Amino acid sequence: MIDTTRPLADRMRPRQMDDFAGQAHLLGPQRPLRQSLDAGKPHSMVLWGPPGTGKTTLAQMIASMVDAEFLSLSAVMAGVKDIREAAATGRANRDVGRQTLLFVDEVHRFNKSQQDAFLPYIEDGTLLFIGATTENPSFELNNALLSRVRVYILRSLEPEAIGVLIDRAMADSELGLGGRGLTLADEARSALMQLADGDARSALGLLELASDLAGESGEIGLARIQEAAAGGRARFDNRGDAFYDLMSALHKSVRGSAPDAALYWFARMLEGGCDPLYIARRVVRMASEDIGNADPRALQVALDAWQAQERLGSPEGELAIAQAVTYLASVPKSNAVYMAYNRAMADARTQGSLEVPVHLRNAPTELMKSLGYGHAYRYAHDEPQAYAAGEQYLPDALVGKSYYQPSDRGLEAKIAERLARLAELDARAQRG
Repeated sequence: MIDTTRPLADRMRPRQMDDFAGQAHLLGPQRPLRQSLDAGKPHSMVLWGPPGTGKTTLAQMIASMVDAEFLSLSAVMAGVKDIREAAATGRANRDVGRQTLLFVDEVHRFNKSQQDAFLPYIEDGTLLFIGATTENPSFELNNALLSRVRVYILRSLEPEAIGVLIDRAMADSELGLGGRGLTLADEARSALMQLADGDARSALGLLELASDLAGESGEIGLARIQEAAAGGRARFDNRGDAFYDLMSALHKSVRGSAPDAALYWFARMLEGGCDPLYIARRVVRMASEDIGNADPRALQVALDAWQAQERLGSPEGELAIAQAVTYLASVPKSNAVYMAYNRAMADARTQGSLEVPVHLRNAPTELMKSLGYGHAYRYAHDEPQAYAAGEQYLPDALVGKSYYQPSDRGLEAKIAERLARLAELDARAQRG
């Protein structure tokens, strides 16, 4: 009899490696991880990937393949005491010649001292350690732990792989939904494959809910799938890698002058639940970092979009941000201001407190005037072309430095021409 208290996704976990959905880049023939498992020589590892890609299932299968006792901890609930208890079990098993596999879900939630607690047990083989994380291990895990494990990346499942899991669940009368007189329409199956968003657990969860909604007819049509999925959103985490990956894709699409791609990533972030005001702030940054003086209007367009979102809210304000995104992606690009700013900041931090040239200093008092403050300063508006050719504005130690180097794109090309003419006037003045 089926244990209906267990979710369908849990009941349908594959029991042998050949039934594992997706991840052929890790588990296909001749792949290093698969070879080590087939040889009965597993190693400690971290499995990094989105939810529903099989991290827990893979750990359980590895334990079964090598006849290891499977222990599981969640970093949300466990602490160092639990790690020591697992190690005690590992030592007892080792004494009788058996391995102990410790699976730690959401291992990135452990702090440094908790992660360090694993090290001696991994080092001496007391525990075969498998950590699972949805976050980038490079940022979330200690170097000491990373040096003792292999990191494997699990990918979101392709719709075809989700389809295989759906079909398996519909046909399996022992653990799945088979034998209940259920039918799944082709259009419902296709919709479910897409709605799962690469997450096997989500796919089977939606299928199970839709089957409960099917009623006496047993027909699972498109309407039932849509009903089961009501309120669902694409995978997104305001603090996780998925969030920063989408933001990076949006920024790089704008920088790369790809308005269609920029709009797509913008829409993905909105659909995932990102605060539009956060996106608006980042778009303002893009206007200065990647466009700058090639088209100074970009900054104003971005600021206007931000203000529109603040005043109108959603969804009206989001259209203004979309307008800004497409504008920024379409106009000429220059990072000259961004690079100039970084160069100037580097000198400001490393050159010490260089004195302001005396002729540029403010002289509001007679004492300051007597000390020469402001003496011989040349008022640019009194000079030909409103330019004091040859005048020095940088500190003595930085004379000749060039931070801002305009590009040859957009308005900045004209700025470059003007600055070149002024530089020639400076050179003539210096020649006398």
